[in-house]
Amino acid sequence: MSFFGNKRLIIVLVGLVLLISVVGYTSRERAVLTWPEMFFKDTFSVVQGFFYRPAQAVSGFFQDVDDAYNVYQENKALKAGLDQYARLTAELHDLKAENTRLREALKATDSMKSYQLRFAEVVARNPDTWNNVITIDKGLKHGIKKDMAVITSKGLIGRVQSVANFSSTVELLTSYERRDHISAVVQTTQVVNGQTTVHPVSGVVEEYDPQERLLIMRKIPWGQKIEAKQQVITSGLGGVVPRNLPIGYIVRVEPDDYGLTQTAYIQPSADFSQLNEVMIVERNFTISPNGELIPQQPTGQTTTPSNSGKATQSSGTQSVTGTAGGGQ
Repeated sequence: MSFFGNKRLIIVLVGLVLLISVVGYTSRERAVLTWPEMFFKDTFSVVQGFFYRPAQAVSGFFQDVDDAYNVYQENKALKAGLDQYARLTAELHDLKAENTRLREALKATDSMKSYQLRFAEVVARNPDTWNNVITIDKGLKHGIKKDMAVITSKGLIGRVQSVANFSSTVELLTSYERRDHISAVVQTTQVVNGQTTVHPVSGVVEEYDPQERLLIMRKIPWGQKIEAKQQVITSGLGGVVPRNLPIGYIVRVEPDDYGLTQTAYIQPSADFSQLNEVMIVERNFTISPNGELIPQQPTGQTTTPSNSGKATQSSGTQSVTGTAGGGQ
């Protein structure tokens, strides 16, 4: 038994020696391979090439699909970010514009402390009547009444035409169908004894020229010197629109058809193409049954009419004299 066991061990050792010798011989660098090596290398290269190309094609296809999906997801995320950026940019610009308008309105409020102003937003403007009327979000429940003047931070834009409980319709100065005239004055200057004084020249704003986009003021007395860029404001003599509301600036002056009065063309102060926030001016006077204008007094003050039919405000801030005429 020991002989055969030793014989097997000897065979294993001899086999290991031969294997190591073959491995050592074949692993060294040689200029020429043996024919079995060449046969096996060629055989394996052909078989490997036969399977490698389809496998590479399949692997490349799935890799392209994965890359395309990744690009799609990345493009989708970028589009969502771009849409959000555009939305935020639009909101930012809108907030900046609104902030500018509100600041201008605040300045206008400070300059018109003698009037009570009610703020409103424009909620509707029909393209068919773009130059005629707008709808605001304040009505009877907010103290709005018919014929109240409506302004922006720049100037007068019209009057309240009709009133509902929670909304009102405002007729614009640019309305083609406007029938009401506005009593106004041109702020001219005169030099008297070396001092410059403001000399108001009266007239009536009667219509709007849609071609030139200018208001037309008529009935200006002949001989009064009216120049371009002079300011036009409301006179308050019509009994409807309060005084000292800016209307616009003179562009040019022409004689009327009969040469008895002058006609002025006015560039409106307000921008009628962009009406968002407006202010309704509450009149500080009422009209008595006999046509006299009676100023309204703040709480605790009284109004004492004089013998001449004039009403004077006891606070001394403003006096209104006369009767309601055909203008505003």
